[in-house]
Amino acid sequence: KIVPGLITGLLERWRPETHTFHFPFGECTVTLEDVAVQLGVPINGNPLVGHNNYRVAEVCMQYLGKIPPDGCINDLRLKISWLQNEFFVTENSSHEEIVFATRAYIMQIIGGILMPDTFGNLVHTQYLPLLADLSTVANYSWGFAILCFLYHEMCKTVIMIGDKKNADMGGCQILL
Repeated sequence: KIVPGLITGLLERWRPETHTFHFPFGECTVTLEDVAVQLGVPINGNPLVGHNNYRVAEVCMQYLGKIPPDGCINDLRLKISWLQNEFFVTENSSHEEIVFATRAYIMQIIGGILMPDTFGNLVHTQYLPLLADLSTVANYSWGFAILCFLYHEMCKTVIMIGDKKNADMGGCQILL
């Protein structure tokens, strides 16, 4: 369970310049090894390279077999609730339906646990092409992307707090 007060306490000690926590006993940080051990995701392999020059409807049709309704698209991101409600497997599901449901489930994990936005309700569609061939998904350095995303979210949040703005943080907070 994530305890917001503990996360806030850690953020007070986060230094964006060095990507480290400053404690009275010294500095420490979340490492790639932490990500690999705690989450069991690969830290070696191909980099995750996303593109943003596509149409969401076309990418969803190609990799999920369905076009989301307008209310389920926010810029280049999908509502996780649409993925949860729309994709499921039954005894009569075809191989193609199982593959689409598997991709939708992985997208839910990415957007809800591994690289969630501030509210954990949207997932970026840039990850869908990486799930095209499910047998190669483990060849990507997911751990590196998860750690970079967490660092980015912590730095952004600390800067917003420093500017006296309300800030919620995304990223894989279970690593903290």
